[in-house]
Amino acid sequence: MRKLHPKWLVVMAVLSGTFTVILNNSMLNPTLPRFMDLFEADAVAVGWILTIFMVSMGMIMPLTGYLGDRFGKKRIYIIGLAIFMIGSLLGALSTSLVMIIISRAIQGVAGGLMMPIAMALIFNAFPREERGLAMGIYGVVAMIAPAIGPTIGGIVVAYFSWPFLFVFNVPFAIAGLLFSAKYLKSTAQNPERKFDSLGFILITTGVGAILYALGRGSTLDLLLSPLSLFLMITGLILIVMFVKYENKQKQPLLKLGIFKIPTYSISIVVTATSSIGLFSGIFLLPLLIQEVYGLSEIQTGLLFLPAALLSGVFMTLGGKILDKKGPKYVVPIGLVILGGFTLALGFNTLSTSFWFILLMNSIRSAGLGMCNMPATTAGMNAIPDAQVAQGSAMNNVIRQIFSSFGIVFFAIYYEVRRAQLVTRDIEMQQATLHALNEAFLIAGVCILVVVPLSFLLKGTKELQQKGVAS
Repeated sequence: MRKLHPKWLVVMAVLSGTFTVILNNSMLNPTLPRFMDLFEADAVAVGWILTIFMVSMGMIMPLTGYLGDRFGKKRIYIIGLAIFMIGSLLGALSTSLVMIIISRAIQGVAGGLMMPIAMALIFNAFPREERGLAMGIYGVVAMIAPAIGPTIGGIVVAYFSWPFLFVFNVPFAIAGLLFSAKYLKSTAQNPERKFDSLGFILITTGVGAILYALGRGSTLDLLLSPLSLFLMITGLILIVMFVKYENKQKQPLLKLGIFKIPTYSISIVVTATSSIGLFSGIFLLPLLIQEVYGLSEIQTGLLFLPAALLSGVFMTLGGKILDKKGPKYVVPIGLVILGGFTLALGFNTLSTSFWFILLMNSIRSAGLGMCNMPATTAGMNAIPDAQVAQGSAMNNVIRQIFSSFGIVFFAIYYEVRRAQLVTRDIEMQQATLHALNEAFLIAGVCILVVVPLSFLLKGTKELQQKGVAS
């Protein structure tokens, strides 16, 4: 039996840790009502269990490029995984909602350290012409973990006490630590790298303010409240100040010059747009299945499982095509499939069958697999290897913001539009269906608008011929 090449052991080591982080976050989604009953809290207070994770992760991500360069990527990844395990143990031992929220903040910090560094470690282990397949396999986990997480979370809560939602992480985290210590290669450290403290304050405060405003904006009134508007405006101002400040620094926290590389910038646009498509489906489809057709949570979970599996398969296929042919032969096709079948979900009727919706969602997820991770890989291939960690951090931060924006936008659109239709004496079920159909149509159009731009993505061979890649 042939031994695995060391580079694939790197993928296994990274997957063992990041899978735990992604899975845990999705496990908690269906269990929030249990926390409301347990701690006699309202939905807003309990919602912080999810919001604080998103905010703390988004705030720490811009720091990972500096930390990876200064102390070595392997060390930072292992530290992140250890912090995640500590947060999980604290969550399991919590006796109040506040302690759970604090433990989730700690987990978010860990996730912010791990996710960008994980991508950088894989890129360091593989040559450019093999990164598509490697990232495709890595992306399978990113799709399957959220799909099975709610089901596992429901089972844990049904048969065990709620602390096991956090205890569940510990064995996986220990395995991840062992794999990482053994198989990850140490990367170069730069002791002379200076920490840009003012840049860190500007970007983390700016990103944190925007993510917090989006996290609390579950209704139009909340989003347009003075506090939310103040946070979003302040966040945007701080980010603009950060950009101007960083461009003047000799050792900036983030080297924003990589946005001048067209393929990287276009990949950001593509992945941000496809993230809106992904999270619009995650939010809208459960409403369609349960509110319109009156089906169960189990059937809702069934709707996402084959979609995740198909997305994983086509993510791997897309990675192979990317390596052999380049992004033009896979990303535009993926966007057309994702956008087209998102549009198709905008024409449901009250008699549309569950199996038809499952089929439509599965095919659109195949498109997602073909465009999301291949576009990310093409963009990362276009920047110098020394800036991969920073590029990954910025990619993750922007994706996080747009994913949050997508959920908030569609949540508000759904509520406002449905209320308008009901005032016109349209029956509630029909009004709900109509609002959801319109939301799917908007999402589909947003995705298809980006298709022409995706043809401008360049592959490794084209970049090398022009001397862009290094």
